[in-house]
This record gives sequence, structure tokens and C-alpha cells, in this order.
Amino acid sequence: MEWPACTDEYEKLLLRMSTPRVVIDNVVCSTATLVKVISARRHGSLLDAIQILIDLNLVIKKAYISSDGKWFMDVFHVVDQNGNKLIDESVLKYIEQSLGSVHSVRTSCSNGLTALELSGTDRVGLLSEVFAVLADLQCDVVEAKVWTHNGRIASLIYVKDCDSGATIDDSQKIKKIEVRLRNVLKGDNDIRTAKTSVSMSVMHSERRLHQMMFADRDYERTPILKLISDDTVVTVQNWAERGYSVVNVQCKDRIKLLFDVVCNLTDMEYVVFHATINTNSNQAYLEFYIRHNDGTPISSEPERQRVIQCLKASVERRASEGVQLELCTEDKKGLLAEVMRTFRENGLNVTRAEISTTGKMATNVFYVTDVIGHQADPKIIESVRQKIGSSSLEVKELPLVYHEKAEREDQSGGIGGAVLWSIGSLVRKNLYSLGLIKSCS
Repeated sequence: MEWPACTDEYEKLLLRMSTPRVVIDNVVCSTATLVKVISARRHGSLLDAIQILIDLNLVIKKAYISSDGKWFMDVFHVVDQNGNKLIDESVLKYIEQSLGSVHSVRTSCSNGLTALELSGTDRVGLLSEVFAVLADLQCDVVEAKVWTHNGRIASLIYVKDCDSGATIDDSQKIKKIEVRLRNVLKGDNDIRTAKTSVSMSVMHSERRLHQMMFADRDYERTPILKLISDDTVVTVQNWAERGYSVVNVQCKDRIKLLFDVVCNLTDMEYVVFHATINTNSNQAYLEFYIRHNDGTPISSEPERQRVIQCLKASVERRASEGVQLELCTEDKKGLLAEVMRTFRENGLNVTRAEISTTGKMATNVFYVTDVIGHQADPKIIESVRQKIGSSSLEVKELPLVYHEKAEREDQSGGIGGAVLWSIGSLVRKNLYSLGLIKSCS
């Protein structure tokens, strides 16, 4: 490591002590790459390390977190999205360099984009109105992420000026954008909680969405609909002898689950001292030993219940029972407003969205249900595909309910079971004919 000429020996020692040591091992485990990080204990350092891994779309299959005095040792078992070990040397080197400078991981530049933060009461057609307003105000949406949970919505939208392609920094236009979007969010019944803000900085979108939902207290809201696969179990107990609070989370495994949980623990000002994360088939088991920043465990029953509520919310925000649609097409002015209007006019509600553009191409992922949150009719999905362009809008994943229904029908026995099997076959053949599943076998 090269030091600036003005760096004295004491400063060099401090830098060496504060710089994480990273070891990547592809030998010990036959099924995953081990990434070990030894670092000084700092609030948020665990989250920063996990953030680097998930931003590379890596899957954390297991993890062990331990601390000794003022030092942490984190061990992550990671694979790529295909379940394979990491062998690309450039990727391994990037991980080592990024984790080695994790103490300085911070977002700083604006990348020529203006960030819009929106939160309020969710309703059918809201996103259609939001993107219509942005199109009318000559705002080109470059990236966006939208989450809905318990009847609330949080959205982070990055835009630039349509004509100049530059950051929107005109104070008059910014004020106009804020006012019009706030009016859309208010609707008829959300005058008090609808919020809009404009920033020139670029932040980690998913971490910011968690913060927005947490600030909106979505965890306290009464769910409008009960998720069909809602089997998240969270328990919190105190280990008085050691002064820890022990948090256990058991739920269906999915990508970025560990990030979501640790993000919320960090934002609630808890420090994770020890943790064990295991995944088995499609289930995840997470155990954390935590304390407040001041070293004390959870001290009351209301606080314990709040932690349970918040961690359940952290798991549910990214979950979705909707049909996953992917739109890949050439970007154009007003594209999102047009697509969202088509969804709304055909009775589809967007529960989550991820919008991105690369060059002249737009890649947008939407999770849709019907207007009351039930599964969307396959015929309506196909109709929407035809209107938007069946070659551009594809069904990427059916919600879990379709698969569970098929399994129940196939497992039924006797005459009644045969009838159910026959009906199930017809359903699957219908989905196959509409292009919503790959095989009708």
C-alpha cells in the first residue's frame, strides 16, 4: 500500500488497524466461495459488507458473524445466481478490494441525476398518475424502485431533463415537481402523510426505501391483504447472563433477505455482535445476538414487540404474490406513463417495480395483481401483453399460489382427486396456451 508523503507512522498504523482484512477461499467448501472479513467494530460495517455482496447479485447461503472486543469477523458462503462458486478472478479481486475499503463505502456523486422520494397511501392507478405527471413536466425517468406494503408506498425515482439530458437543478422546476407530485400522492385522503422531496445525491436505493418505509411506520399499519405465503416467524428473547437480546427469524429464503433484515436492525440502532445464517432448500433461519449502541439489550415488552413488527415488515416489503412481468424495449419519452396507463385501464395494480435504462434500452420489472390484490386473470395479462407488445412484455414468474394450487390438485386422490386433477390440467393448459408457463406437462 502506498502512503501519501505527509502521512506519519502513527497515521499509517491507524489506517492499517482500521482497514478490513479480506480473505477469499475457494478450497474449504465444495459448494460455495468463502468470503472472510476481519475489521474493527463500527456501527453499520456489517451492513456495508453485505451491501457490497448483494449489489453484485451474489446469493449468501450461509453466514457466521462474531465479535471479540472491538473486532469483528464475518464469514459469508456465497454463490452466483446460478448456484455456482465464484471463479472469475476479476470478480474475486473486486470483492476483495471493495470489502477492504468498506469503511469508506459511501455514495457521493449525483451521476447527473435528480432523485425524487415519494411516500404515502397506496391506491390503484397511483403510479400511472405519478409517471404521467413526470412525463408532462419533461422529466425522463432513468431509474426507479417502488415498494408497497400494508397499504403504503415508497418510491425512489431518478430523473433527468428530457431536452438537455442534464440534472434538473432549476429551483422553480424542482418546486413545481414537488408540488404536483405531492398533490397526486395526497389524493382525497392522505393530506397528512403524503411526502415528496428532491435531492441531487445518489444513495443506495433499497436501503433508502427501507428507511422511508420505517419512517412511515408501515410496520404498524394493518395489512390490507394477508399474503398467501405469509409464514414469517420472528421471536425475540433476552439472554440476561450475557446481556444480549436474541432475535430469530424463520421465513422463506429469497435473494437479499439478509440485507433486508440487517438493514432494519442497523436503522433501529442495534448492533449485531454474533449471528448465524443458514438456508435449507427454500427456507432461511437467521439468528442474531444484538444490543443497543450503548451496550444494553432490549429492555421492555413494547420494544420487543416493535422489533418483531419491524423485522416482519423488512421481510415482507420485497416479497410479492403478484405476477412478475418484464418489459424490455427501446426507451422513449413517456414510455412508463403509457405502460402504467395500460395496466390501470385493464384492472392491474402494480405492487412493486424496478425500472432501469441502459443506453437506449429500458428494462422494467413489474409485479402486478388485480385491483383488490388477488391474482391477476391470465387472460387479462395476455391482453395487456398484446397491447404493449408481446415480444417486449414477458411473464417472467408466476406467483406461488399457482404452483401451490397445482401441487394440491396433483396430490388429490380418488374420483374427486381425478376431477380436480382434470381441472388443474385445464388450468395449466390454458396458462401454457397463453404463454404464461413453459410446459403443460
